Amino acid sequence: MEKYKAAVVGGLVAGVVTTLVMNVGRKTGLLTKTLDRDAVDWIDRVSGSRAVIGDAGTSAVEFVNHLGASAAFAAALPALREAAPSLSPAALGALYGSALYAVNIGAIAPVLGITEGEIEAGPRKAGERWAIHVLQAVVSAVVAERLASRPLSE
Repeated sequence: MEKYKAAVVGGLVAGVVTTLVMNVGRKTGLLTKTLDRDAVDWIDRVSGSRAVIGDAGTSAVEFVNHLGASAAFAAALPALREAAPSLSPAALGALYGSALYAVNIGAIAPVLGITEGEIEAGPRKAGERWAIHVLQAVVSAVVAERLASRPLSE
């Protein structure tokens, strides 16, 4: 599969995986209020969506947004791979996920009002957010690498 298509598919797979991890983590008590719930609350605050489409509808909107962002971020992986060809997909994903976390959650999300900021969130919640970003990027990179290395005849 062509490397950019493989990266986007990897990002979509990672979006589903991270959503499942957040849901299971939240329901089992292993994770606190996860970023997807913060995003659902933000969507409702800015649009009043829960009054119109309910919590499930607002969650569906957030999920579609999450998949789109995951695919878009994963589209950068082929360029990152060219810049760091000796890194394993897992190492590349861990570094990229950490960078995404720093920019998106450390800087952008608090400014937009999606999150309270990582100092205010505390070490546990901040660590959970970082780990989910690393998981997303590692899954994206590993899946993309596997798909891109397969011949189309298989």
